[in-house]
Amino acid sequence: MTDDASPIIRIEAVAKHFGGNVVAVDSVDLDIADGEFFALLGPSGCGKTTLLRMLAGFETPTSGRILLDGEDITDLPPNRRPVNMVFQSYAVFPHMTVQQNVGYGLKVDGVSSGEITTRVGEALEMVRLGEFGARRPDELSGGQRQRVALARALIKRPRVLLLDEPLSALDKKLRSEMQFELVRLRNEVGITFIMVTHDQEEAMSMSGRIGVMDKGRIAQLGQPQEIYERPANRFVADFIGSINLMEGTLSQRSDDDVTVRCLELGADISVQCDDPANVGSDVCIGVRPEKVRLLPGEAAENGKHLVGTLIETAYLGERSIHHVRVGESKIIQASAPNDAAAGFGAFAVGSKVALSWPAGAAILLNRR
Repeated sequence: MTDDASPIIRIEAVAKHFGGNVVAVDSVDLDIADGEFFALLGPSGCGKTTLLRMLAGFETPTSGRILLDGEDITDLPPNRRPVNMVFQSYAVFPHMTVQQNVGYGLKVDGVSSGEITTRVGEALEMVRLGEFGARRPDELSGGQRQRVALARALIKRPRVLLLDEPLSALDKKLRSEMQFELVRLRNEVGITFIMVTHDQEEAMSMSGRIGVMDKGRIAQLGQPQEIYERPANRFVADFIGSINLMEGTLSQRSDDDVTVRCLELGADISVQCDDPANVGSDVCIGVRPEKVRLLPGEAAENGKHLVGTLIETAYLGERSIHHVRVGESKIIQASAPNDAAAGFGAFAVGSKVALSWPAGAAILLNRR
């Protein structure tokens, strides 16, 4: 969130304990701006869904408070909060038509039938289901049922829409299509979206900012590119995308780079950084596979490259992943596009190869 953006959601030192001993959320502080598409990302059990449920009012914090537009809503019940939630299972009523599902919340609130008809029509057009109002859920695809759940949530015009793993029930192709649909929808309605997901690609392609959670805390907060390119610690680096992690000891440092002695590689690696770690510290180097270049074995003769043996290549269509053994057993991954310029097919399994990466591509991380 930018410094001049006023938060619509402010989470202050919020914690949630279960049974006295289980800490699901551990003193989280977080601001979310009005109109932001924000993602809470992390593995199962990290606390992201519990935090979302506290925002919705389905769980009460053990300590701390939650503010919406400056109002303390910590103890407000769900039906009195200007938020709505789309569940992982969609929770679409099977015995109702699409129109009845979408208008159900307004009917419960006592809205007139004429206004319900108008608003249901607008909501269905918004999610591109205008011609499906008379159908029942079992006549819809998974993506269409998800849109029904979205329309039902949006029709009540919430200030904040909460999304709990909204695309997890969809196949890969449909999930990719719906990612763009959700972003389009957020841009169209202009309200704040807060999404919980364990899918890194989903979070990075849809959200403007991500909060990566680990053991009930925010491990890193930032824009997708920042988190991917400059992870704050080893957990974030390893969780977000693929990365080569090489352990070693910081053996030398200057003003703008350090040298790390990696026994598992049998080599010294130079890393551009101003990290304050002391000489002798145990550290870890991270390099993304797409930053690693695969070169003919002769290139290693100049002493500026790692030397290894190509042991496996996996063809993935537009890209291939190469596994190279360096030292006795360390495997380094290199990802390269499958085109003539990249020399696809030029390296045979079992051949000697050299590995390199651009200056600045390596990241220095704490070993823990």
